[in-house]
Amino acid sequence: MTNIISVINQKGGVGKTTTVINLAASLSIMGQNNLVIDLDPQGNATTGFGKNNNDEDNNVYNLLIKKINLKEAIQKTKINNLEIIGSHVNLSGLEVETANDAKRAFVLKEILLGEKKNTLQKYDNIFIDCPPSLSLLTIMSLVASDELLVPLQTEFFALEGITQLVKTIDRIKENLNPSLAIRGILLTMFDKRNKLSSEVDREARNYFKEKVYQTVIQRNVRLSEAPSHGMPCVIYDKNCVGSKSYFKLAEEFSKKNNVESAA
Repeated sequence: MTNIISVINQKGGVGKTTTVINLAASLSIMGQNNLVIDLDPQGNATTGFGKNNNDEDNNVYNLLIKKINLKEAIQKTKINNLEIIGSHVNLSGLEVETANDAKRAFVLKEILLGEKKNTLQKYDNIFIDCPPSLSLLTIMSLVASDELLVPLQTEFFALEGITQLVKTIDRIKENLNPSLAIRGILLTMFDKRNKLSSEVDREARNYFKEKVYQTVIQRNVRLSEAPSHGMPCVIYDKNCVGSKSYFKLAEEFSKKNNVESAA
């Protein structure tokens, strides 16, 4: 079964896009088929794969306004088994443009559901990179998803922000998508020299228990460098600390898939 996973946190700069790019790339290198949907108007996941986020034709905005179909929106990346639906700056105006549409939160879900047994059948995972806010685009993504992956920065205000996110998720489950579940919490930007990082790690594991991945993503300059070269860090420098962490996460992520399939 194709799994639709939103990578979400309403706080910016926590490693959402870095996680989408490197986890999807790692899983593809391991032989899985993945699709990334860049639902952030900034388009960083698109440029992070070396694609153009100003493509006027094949982008997620045109898909959502039904100007193109799903097949036309999907583009190949330079990585085997990995394709992308790129972003466009026009996405930022979608909320205003669809103000009178009562069913606008379901648009993405209907598109993906309609193609789950056809175009999307070949993918093991579909990752949606959400904007860093609880806007219409994020709601669309939550409604369309089976599961959520939440990157959590190991810093002071991180846990405060996540309680707000959990409330939003509960509201979506109540009203729009009852089967939505948190697949995992990923601790990012971990600095082992910093006592606070370890405290946030401990608190997150106390609160979310086994939902927190064992793998922790450490602060690493190569992770920040790679997007400027238009490639995931796991390809740019596969031996750096950041890449090793994402390969480890991909293994942990796959194990969970196998356990669920067996169940």
